[in-house]
Parts: sequence; structure tokens; C-alpha cells
Amino acid sequence: MQMDTSVALLNANYNSPKMVSNNQSDALLREQTDKFEAFFVKQVLDIALNNEEEHSLFEKDAGDKIYKSMYNDTMSSALSGKLGLSEMLFNYLKEGR
Repeated sequence: MQMDTSVALLNANYNSPKMVSNNQSDALLREQTDKFEAFFVKQVLDIALNNEEEHSLFEKDAGDKIYKSMYNDTMSSALSGKLGLSEMLFNYLKEGR
């Protein structure tokens, strides 16, 4: 998963000739902060679930790395916006405008 967190700030501050309303820019910023939180959670899950050799969630087979990756992607998407990191980052970046 690759994301660019600067896009929301660029869209909010320097959008094309048509100006974006505050509600639209807040929505774009919220979307980017939620994506950042999902990325952060995925990184934590990747590290946390990487070291469970004997009590593995998935059996060792040819696709276990794919299953782990898909599980971590799904969990990080489900948790994004609910842990507080996104809200804190959103408020901080909104003040900076």
C-alpha cells in the first residue's frame, strides 16, 4: 500500500483555479489522515504478527505470507479512523492552514 500524505494539504491549500470549500478540503484531509492511520496500523500488525512462530494464526504453507498480508490490510482498513491517531493528525494539520 503506497500513499502520499501531502496530497490532501496540496489540495486544501493550492487547488486549481476553482476553489475548494472548507467542507471539501476537510473531507480530503480526513481521508488522507485515515489512510495514514491505516498504513501505521498495518506496519504495527506486520511487526507484531511476524514473530509468532509456534502460535501462528495461519498454517505454514505456500500462501501464508499472502494470507498474513491480506489479513493485516483488512484489519488496518477496519481500524483506521477509530484509534485516535487520525483525529489527532487531522486537528493538527487543520490548525496549520
